[in-house]
Amino acid sequence: MKALFIVTGRGIGGDAVTALNIANALSKYNVECEFALDHSAPGLLLKKKGLTWHKTSIPQAGGHAATKKTLMRAGLRTSKAVLEAAKLCRKVRPDVVVGVIGGGAVIGCLAAKMANIPSVGILITPADARVCTRITTTVALPESNLFQMDIKDKNIHKAYSPVNPDVVIGDREKALKKMPESYDKNLPTILLSSGSTLFEKMAVAVSKLGKSGINANILVVGDPLEKEYMKYFDDEKVIYLGYIDWIRDLYKLVDIAVVTDDGMMIQESIACNLPIVALLGVKYGRYHNLAAVFEGAVLESELDEIEDVLHDAFENMDEMKRNASKYGPDVLNASDNIAKIIYNRINEN
Repeated sequence: MKALFIVTGRGIGGDAVTALNIANALSKYNVECEFALDHSAPGLLLKKKGLTWHKTSIPQAGGHAATKKTLMRAGLRTSKAVLEAAKLCRKVRPDVVVGVIGGGAVIGCLAAKMANIPSVGILITPADARVCTRITTTVALPESNLFQMDIKDKNIHKAYSPVNPDVVIGDREKALKKMPESYDKNLPTILLSSGSTLFEKMAVAVSKLGKSGINANILVVGDPLEKEYMKYFDDEKVIYLGYIDWIRDLYKLVDIAVVTDDGMMIQESIACNLPIVALLGVKYGRYHNLAAVFEGAVLESELDEIEDVLHDAFENMDEMKRNASKYGPDVLNASDNIAKIIYNRINEN
C-alpha cells in the first residue's frame, strides 16, 4: 500500500513534521509513503531525513491570517494547482492521498477526488475546513476551528498534533555538550521559539527578557524570517542556537517553554510535561486558544506582560507540570490515531 502526502509550507518545519510523523506511524501498517511539496519549497527537513519529494503547485492563503485578498489570490491559482496535483496522483498511483494543512489539504483532497483516489485531509485552518469536510474524511488538529466544536459528522475526526513519540527520550548530557560557555547549568532555563522559523515578535520577546534582569538562561531556536532579527539577541544572557535538529535533547534542559499558541512545539512541550507560556499574536495575529485545549498547562501572554506571566509560570511550575501530564499520553498517541484513520480509509475501498 502507498500513501502520497501533499504538504503545504516550505518543508522545513511544522507542516512537514506533521506529515513525517504521520508517515512514520503509517509505516507500522506497511504503508509506503511519498511526499509532494510546492515547487519553491527548499525541503530542508526532508533532506535531513534523506528523503526525496515530488514537486507540485501548492498555493497558500495565509492560514488563520488569510484575508479576502490572499484567499482570492490562492483561489485563482487553485484550479491549475489541482490539475497538476491530480496528474501527479495518477503518476504515483497511491492508495490514499493525505492533504496536510491549508493549501496542502485543499489541493491534495481536491486532486484525489479528481483522480478518483481516497483521501484524508489534515486540517488547521478555516479554509481547509470549509473545503475538505465537504468532500472527504478529515482530521481536525487543535488549531482548527472545528476542534473545540461538538461535531456529530462521522467523517470529521479530532486529534492532537502528531508528535514523534521519541520526543520524550532526549539526552540532557548531549544538549549540555552543545551549550556555549555562557550557559549556566545552575540557573533555570527558558526556551523561546516560534517553530522552525523565528518570527519578529518572538525575537522582540527574547530581547525584552534579556534586558529584564531575569536570572535564567534564555535559549532561542529557529531560523529568523529576516536576518535583521539577529539584532535582538545582543545580550549576554541570550543564547541563540539557530535551526537545530536535536530539539528532543534540548527539551531535557528546559524548565519553561515560551512558544506560539499553535504548531508542533506547544504539543511537544506538553508531551515533555513542560510548563508553557503561549506568546500571543506572533504569527500574523493568529489566535487558537490552546490554553483552553490544554487547560492548566498553558499560560497566555501578550508581549508587554511576558515578564509577569513568566514569573507566574515559575511560581506554579509543579502544578503546570501535573496538568501537562494529564494530556501527555494522548498527545503521544496522536500519530498512531491519525495513522489508523488513514489506514481505515484505504481499506474502505
